Amino acid sequence: MYPFWEVPFFTSGLVIALVATFHILPCHLATGAFWFNVYVERKAFYEKRPELLEFLKKYSLLILIFCFVIGSLSGVGIWYAATVASPRGISALIHNYVWGWATEWVFFIIEIATIYVYYYTLGRIDEKSHLTLGWVYAWAAWISMIIITGILAFMLSSGKWVETGGFFDGFFNETYWPQLFTRTALMFGIAGAYAVIVASTLKNKEVRLELVRTASIWGIGGMVLGAIFTFWYLFKLPEHAKDLAFGGTLPYLKSMLYVAAICYGVVLLWFVIFGLIRPSLSRPVIGIIILFILFAGIGAGEGFREGARRPYIIDRYMYGNQIIAYNIPAKNIKAEVPKFQKEGFWPNLYFKPDNLDLSKTKDRLLAGSVIVHHQCGNCHALDRLGKIRPLSVLLENLAPESPGDIADFLDALGDYPYMPPFAGNDKDKEAAAEYLFSIVRR
Repeated sequence: MYPFWEVPFFTSGLVIALVATFHILPCHLATGAFWFNVYVERKAFYEKRPELLEFLKKYSLLILIFCFVIGSLSGVGIWYAATVASPRGISALIHNYVWGWATEWVFFIIEIATIYVYYYTLGRIDEKSHLTLGWVYAWAAWISMIIITGILAFMLSSGKWVETGGFFDGFFNETYWPQLFTRTALMFGIAGAYAVIVASTLKNKEVRLELVRTASIWGIGGMVLGAIFTFWYLFKLPEHAKDLAFGGTLPYLKSMLYVAAICYGVVLLWFVIFGLIRPSLSRPVIGIIILFILFAGIGAGEGFREGARRPYIIDRYMYGNQIIAYNIPAKNIKAEVPKFQKEGFWPNLYFKPDNLDLSKTKDRLLAGSVIVHHQCGNCHALDRLGKIRPLSVLLENLAPESPGDIADFLDALGDYPYMPPFAGNDKDKEAAAEYLFSIVRR
């Protein structure tokens, strides 16, 4: 196990969630925007309408700055946060899909190069060649999504990979196509929202109203199709994920779906009223407010996906605490829970305080803290002021009267479908129970 990254008050998982949710906005904009750009540029080219170039210039600049400056920084933020929060999880994904990621990065480099060339050559090279640049970018961006979706879907539903270890058996799993179609549809919805905001700043009234209405049609199409494909996605969820979300085990997951649906409904209503019915009322300030609502909807949707994956970080392979859950003979991977229950979790830790004497209460509490951080800290806040599933509050509800009561609770962890079993021997359990008892709010 690697050193543990503790984020006080919140958890490392929430840091990843916030950065990743924000990243979806520039990421999906970057993927969907140029399909709309190409559509507008084709209209300008074939209908001889140079007045449309003002929109192309503004929209392309937005993509360049927001997606490839701010968006790129948030992408680096995801890699950093995910690596320090779940290094074994990232390592597992890289070892299984290094060539998939390498291929995705090739197309990402094409995106980066093309957006700069496209923006700085607008109106400076012949129209047909410039339009070709737009097509190159649009296809490269979508192919990038095609690849990265397979890796993200693998984390939720590993498919036949657990039996064969095959690259494509894990890549083309049961939720791959629903996720790809859902993300593709929503990328047009997000691109439409930004296009409406940009179009509402244009000086030419006729062009402004035309593009606001056109972008809204794209946005409505993306949101409606996204909702349809979302039902397909929910239908294809693994059975244990359906039980968590709809079987009453984790009711907050269903609440997150409701929040996402309400937010997307508000965005859809904005497209209809301010885009189709009264495009003259469209204003950048209203559009920016809509982006915050869209951000909340994306956060709820991503929160549902992350929650439905519990107790795994990679379905049927690795628990959220980065302990390998099951044997994967095809990859020569062995489950670690039986090993830790036999040998102990503490002896198998590489990064830990030296020369602790577990017969002493003080040292036992320190060892228990380390064990609990590794096995619980990715999902639970451990400090007394923690807000994300704080262990002190959860344990207080159990009203333990001694560390032994908490040790009994640790024995039962495997009975909860959303919790990994305690991975350790009796000494580990005793140390963890003493530490947990010490943080209970009494």
